[in-house]
Amino acid sequence: MLLARLSLADFRNYQSLEIELQPGITTFVGANGQGKTNLIEAVNYVATLGSHRVASDTPLVRAGSTQAIVRAELKRDLQSTLVEIEINPGRANRVRINRSPVPRPREVLGLLRAVIFAPEDLSLVKGDPSERRRFLDDLLVSRNPRFAAVRADYDRVLRQRNSLLKSVQGSRPGNTPTTLSVWDDHLLDLGAELISGRLNLISSLKPYVVAAYETVAGVGSDVDMNYVAAASGISATNSERADVRVALAQALSEKQREELARGLTLVGPHRDEMFLGLRGLPVRGYASHGESWSCALALRLGAFDLLRSEGLEDEPMLILDDVFAELDTRRRDRLAQVAAAARQVLVTAAVAADVPAGMGGVTLKVNEGQVDVL
Repeated sequence: MLLARLSLADFRNYQSLEIELQPGITTFVGANGQGKTNLIEAVNYVATLGSHRVASDTPLVRAGSTQAIVRAELKRDLQSTLVEIEINPGRANRVRINRSPVPRPREVLGLLRAVIFAPEDLSLVKGDPSERRRFLDDLLVSRNPRFAAVRADYDRVLRQRNSLLKSVQGSRPGNTPTTLSVWDDHLLDLGAELISGRLNLISSLKPYVVAAYETVAGVGSDVDMNYVAAASGISATNSERADVRVALAQALSEKQREELARGLTLVGPHRDEMFLGLRGLPVRGYASHGESWSCALALRLGAFDLLRSEGLEDEPMLILDDVFAELDTRRRDRLAQVAAAARQVLVTAAVAADVPAGMGGVTLKVNEGQVDVL
């Protein structure tokens, strides 16, 4: 699917906006605070139902308004699909596909696939494990939208189980309510499915990340990616869902006394980590600033190449949010070469000079919530 038209109403600083987009590269140029990133944030929201900048929907609604609306017209050959998302902070969001309401917003996932690289992505390699877990889970959903339900159900079960553990905190093993075993089963089923999905994803993703790092950095690399589970016995060679469930169940039994003492679930995908290494050392804490940028970019470009390899008709959109200014000339030029080969790319930059010469495509000027041809 290609994004042919984007319409916004009361989204961020846009009271009303409608723009048409073409295949190839579209660059949005404008000073900071004018709304460039808001545009690509809206596009990414259509693809993921989330923001790459904030955890809550509240900041997405223009000050003084109660809701925001994002409309995207998607095209594949002669087929056109209209996606409408009504963002209602504090209330349920609503989604329509071709004017027809859908029962769950997540049914829109998979219609538009996008991979976004932004300055915030440095946290993928330097930040907390939660950043890397989110990266894996977002990519899982892009590959297979059914994981959105698995992810949501696991989070719900985890909250319920933690609440129950908190209410019986200090109890002895064997003297817990029977409802705990029910939540244990749900946690094991959903947790095993999520972990198995992550393990298989890393196996598929790793070759693309290694290749992307070499492309961006211009040198051979010894990039390593491994899944580090809180439960022992879980690895790339033991990734089947049934086997993962057995390992999780064993770890849950071993941790029961500690969980009851702390009132907290200590085993499951919410406690796991994705290890990133370079030349045998963790990227976090050991890599240089340039190497960290290259690793973060390689993760995103690797994800893009993986998605592209799995369905040319639904090749993902590549979004580069104000990243050229952060890269040296060599990395800029190599990233530009990658972008030139993509089917549809959105780029933002504070000044046109930040974008490598020869990128081509259409350049649009963004100024105080208005978008015009430069």
